[in-house]
Amino acid sequence: MKNKGLLIVYTGASGVGKGTIMKELLRKNPNLRLSVSATTRAPREGEVDGREYYFVTHEQFDKMIDEDGFLEHAEYVGNKYGTPKEAVFRMLDEGLDVILEIEVKGFLQIKKACPECVTIFIAPPSFEELQLRLRGRGTEDEEVIAERLKTAEQELQSKELFDYVVINDDVDRAADEVLSIIAQNKA
Repeated sequence: MKNKGLLIVYTGASGVGKGTIMKELLRKNPNLRLSVSATTRAPREGEVDGREYYFVTHEQFDKMIDEDGFLEHAEYVGNKYGTPKEAVFRMLDEGLDVILEIEVKGFLQIKKACPECVTIFIAPPSFEELQLRLRGRGTEDEEVIAERLKTAEQELQSKELFDYVVINDDVDRAADEVLSIIAQNKA
């Protein structure tokens, strides 16, 4: 019988580099799977339905909530995000380690439902660096950036609630630190 996989909750402020680190994690650890979340936000250029997110309507999302189809769900900057429950549990049962890249609100729900999960917060080297990264992406207008920065300030205050805090001052170093945390918790 296969050992059950490890559930990892991975979050941090918008623009901190979670996605960039995630690409390295998935490249370096063949047993790691990223849970694909559902969202009501529009796809960004290059995003593919079922790969980055399951892009759904608000009505479809609400139906999934009513059917208890999410492990967690939250609204963030006017859009809804959620982790479909069935796929996560199937991968864990197959012995795969599953990483949930979610918002802080979702983390609180997961920690309550799955207290054995490992929680990792990705933090910027400084708030000023976070501002530069968000503006440098060029994907949102100043109003959305201001809202993301306000939310990021609140999220950064919650980092003490996590098992681990990793500073993203260098992508390779941060990815290696996350992989080390996963390995420690598998032992």
